[in-house]
Amino acid sequence: MTTRREFVQALPAVGTAFAVGAHLMLEDGPARAQGAPTPLTGHFHPKGKAPSKFTLDALKRARSGLPFADTRDFEEQKRGLIAPMKDLKIAADAGHVAWDMERFQFLDKQDDFDSIHPSLLRQSKLNNNYGLYEVIPGIYQVRGFDLSDITLIRGKTGWIVFDPLISQEVVRAAWQLFQQHVGKGLPVSAVIYSHTHGDHWGGVRGIVNEADVRSGKIPIIAPIDFMDFTISENVYAGNAMNRRLFFQYGLLLPASPHGYVGQGLGQGVSSGATGLIAPTRYIEKPIEEFDVDGVRMIFQNTPNTEAPREMNTYIPDMKALWMAENVIASLHNIYTLRGAPVRDPLNWSKYISEALHRFGIEAEVMFASHHWPRWGNSRIQEVLRAQRDLYAHMNNQVLHLANQGVTINEIHNVYDVPKGLQDKWHCRGYHGSPQHNSRGVIQRYLGFWDCNPATLIPLSPRDSAPLYVEMMGGTERIMTRGQELFNEGKYLLASEIVNKLVQAEPQNQAAKDLLADIFEQVGYQQENPGLRNSFLAAAYELRSGIPQGETASSSSPDVIRAMSTELFLNFLGIRMDSRKAEGMRFTINLITPDNGERFIVELENATLTNIKGFLASKPDLTLTINRSDLELTMMGAKTLEAQIADGTAKVQGNVVILKQLAATMVDFDPRFEIMPGTKAPGAKMVQADPYQAVPRPTIAE
Repeated sequence: MTTRREFVQALPAVGTAFAVGAHLMLEDGPARAQGAPTPLTGHFHPKGKAPSKFTLDALKRARSGLPFADTRDFEEQKRGLIAPMKDLKIAADAGHVAWDMERFQFLDKQDDFDSIHPSLLRQSKLNNNYGLYEVIPGIYQVRGFDLSDITLIRGKTGWIVFDPLISQEVVRAAWQLFQQHVGKGLPVSAVIYSHTHGDHWGGVRGIVNEADVRSGKIPIIAPIDFMDFTISENVYAGNAMNRRLFFQYGLLLPASPHGYVGQGLGQGVSSGATGLIAPTRYIEKPIEEFDVDGVRMIFQNTPNTEAPREMNTYIPDMKALWMAENVIASLHNIYTLRGAPVRDPLNWSKYISEALHRFGIEAEVMFASHHWPRWGNSRIQEVLRAQRDLYAHMNNQVLHLANQGVTINEIHNVYDVPKGLQDKWHCRGYHGSPQHNSRGVIQRYLGFWDCNPATLIPLSPRDSAPLYVEMMGGTERIMTRGQELFNEGKYLLASEIVNKLVQAEPQNQAAKDLLADIFEQVGYQQENPGLRNSFLAAAYELRSGIPQGETASSSSPDVIRAMSTELFLNFLGIRMDSRKAEGMRFTINLITPDNGERFIVELENATLTNIKGFLASKPDLTLTINRSDLELTMMGAKTLEAQIADGTAKVQGNVVILKQLAATMVDFDPRFEIMPGTKAPGAKMVQADPYQAVPRPTIAE
């Protein structure tokens, strides 16, 4: 058994940390399958394997087809460096490490690694920038302190901050570096949130005081509906999304040549304290123009692109175009692996085109919330046009193929990005990939079904797998053939049959080890970090099991306070196990006097529903509690029972139904099993009082 502190520190800080002091099980388990490669010295895992000759050949072929002659990204990445950050680690207020760039220094120690796709290695080297940069006089960025960049623009009285990262500790460190070299003691005069994802607002308390915001001294500007989508996008399926992040973001993988090598958008996610201060001004119209601390800005709302609510900004007097996260140095996600509503690539493309024709025709610098700027109008137009075409082509050509019968289970093997776009580094798949994005387009328009009735109501894998194992001749034959396919470098075929065996025999460690070996080789070959991380993370859990240890809920109070009462009640309906509610029937009136809200909450047909703005004439129970007091229960700081006992909450009617409702609630397990046989024996779901529920929002990149 060993302690993986990186596991804690790497967890997304927007809302929660899953485990504090988690211990990762690293038992060797049964012997390896006959003929498997020997463990690799220097691998972070005792069962880890070296890249096979087939993987080495695949990476060699990839290298030969990549446009390495184009070095403009490296020139742009280093341009304007004022001061590197000397401290490679930034401490969190809680005592752990909030940000650690030291773990990525191995990337710069050699030009090639036999276990990292050369394109991904190039992107990770570029993301090793770590310091203060001048974009143009009056515009500066601190890069490499988090998954995103923080941007500072000189206003009349102070500094206008775009997108204050994830954690307040890294924002403070960025501000200190900036003030040391450029800031001249001037304060923050405004904050702009470009969109709803947590790596663009979570560190706001590290740079402004809420009292200054509430007094009107410091405006916070954001797109319309920012608060609604910031909270709602990740709450309903938040636990599942966070668990899936273990795979997409490789949270259990140490930074190493055989493990985690970055996230494409940036090197990783900081793990300090997060907060949220609500905006004071919203951009409501498609195009709005006004001065922010004396700087003329034109805001372009771009809803339903990279985020549900997002906006680009043009600064005409500087000829500077801010593209938020709509244009970055990568193909972005249409479908994101951790889960989210599928994005609209055609809409995305059209907003890029609008930005091109409104602003890009004259802009002389383009910058964004990730990566590095682009200078010169011809370069800006080149990037905007290519990114426009990237999303439009993916939408149009995938649907072209779908209209000829290519299904969601085939499209990733049929669709190709055009060669002209493949030759542009900023169109390659460092966050989204052509494989999972093309499937996402079909999912958006046609859904999950491939129209073959055999897949319409399929058996669960654990139910169908035993028959597959039987028909393939049993465990021994599958292991033998699976090993043969592995030895031949036919990894996807090998995974098809060995996965069936693991599904049928979850405790067969030899089968899990072989599947892990297969996944590891597939992972080494991936250009996309989400795909690499997912295969390597699955290999890790197959070999070691899911980490065990105490869990701690540390959802940001700001995020909980920002959650609407309706959203909280909706989430209770998701947490309720309807099987335990069969036969129950009651109506509750919920009244929160301090904000004037009223709700009818009804349990009927094993379904918990609510409607805002109404009260039942004959409720079974009326609960009256100020919204500010209800927030204490929402955060888990004070039970509803205690609030009733001390008179903070008042009840009329049958109070017993609250306990009946509580008995139907489940506290979601943040370590639910994904790969069979990886959950520790005896693990189970935990019952909890529904009014102590704390939804766990995630970063939604």
